[in-house]
Amino acid sequence: MEADTKKQDGLTKVAVDAMGGDNAPAAVVKGAVEAVSSRSDIKVFLVGQTDAIQKELDRYQYPGAQIEIVEAPEVIEMAEPPVQAVRKKKQSSIVIGMNMVKQKEADAFVSAGSSGAVLVGGQTIVGRIKGIKRAPLAPMIPTETGVSLLIDCGANVDARAEHLLQFAQMGSIYMENVVGIKNPRVAIVNIGAEEEKGNALVKETFPLLSACKEINFVGSIEAREIPRGGADVIVCEAFVGNVILKLYEGLSSTLVGVIKQAMLSTLKSKIGAFLALPALKSRLKTFDASEYGGAPLLGLNGLVVKSHGSSSEKEITNSIYQCVTFRKENIGEIFKEKIADSGKSKEE
Repeated sequence: MEADTKKQDGLTKVAVDAMGGDNAPAAVVKGAVEAVSSRSDIKVFLVGQTDAIQKELDRYQYPGAQIEIVEAPEVIEMAEPPVQAVRKKKQSSIVIGMNMVKQKEADAFVSAGSSGAVLVGGQTIVGRIKGIKRAPLAPMIPTETGVSLLIDCGANVDARAEHLLQFAQMGSIYMENVVGIKNPRVAIVNIGAEEEKGNALVKETFPLLSACKEINFVGSIEAREIPRGGADVIVCEAFVGNVILKLYEGLSSTLVGVIKQAMLSTLKSKIGAFLALPALKSRLKTFDASEYGGAPLLGLNGLVVKSHGSSSEKEITNSIYQCVTFRKENIGEIFKEKIADSGKSKEE
């Protein structure tokens, strides 16, 4: 690998949308404070309305040199049309934060705000790496054996086979270099294990993945095998991915509620719950999405991370940590070298 793609050290600068999400700015500011208080290799730019941010910052003790407020008087609301909002609200926290990444004033941008605006801003402001055809949204999802990367879960609902191939390549690089899973297993979501099954997109994509020597393709994966850890990288177009993600989130919260209700139903069950609680909490923690940070929008000229709209301070903190690892492992340069440049060579 060339010198410019070696692992980096030093300060990672992260622009954080302080006004985005259901719990902003309180949870966002607290998450940023926790991040810089525990690590000295992070500089956070809190982008948003100065007075509101400063009011929250005044609650904490933190290394002052590691947090800076960047004024952004406008806020893009969740219900606003994304394209129109990004175009018109140039002084919003999302647009200003994205421009900081574009202008190399920040290495990454984190937002729990409008998903649509983040996706539009990532594509139009930060821009894709030359040679990357689509930028997928790729959240970590918990499994019985650890975590898997679901790619794409919301950015490209009309993807083509060549796009899914690049998603698989980017997902494999991300899991190996950021998460530390060597030779990650890559699978495509299908309605059966047989190669001849699936819709037209899956049937067209399957041989491309099979022929790709840069990934460890293990074939199709049915939805029921995803929570069991059947693969490390789960490839699909965004419509399917978003359905999987939302079902995952809804089912996990429902199950936790049902378990709590059962454990508190009688005196005996309450006593049993008291004894089982430490072990149960430890196990359920592995299924807490906030432990893994947000969903990166991969393939851009800079990292953009979309956190849940209901993000707590923990998810904001972990999303910031995620940015540090992404930068230090030089993931963007690896994408350029192994996917974008190789794709151009083949075309030539």
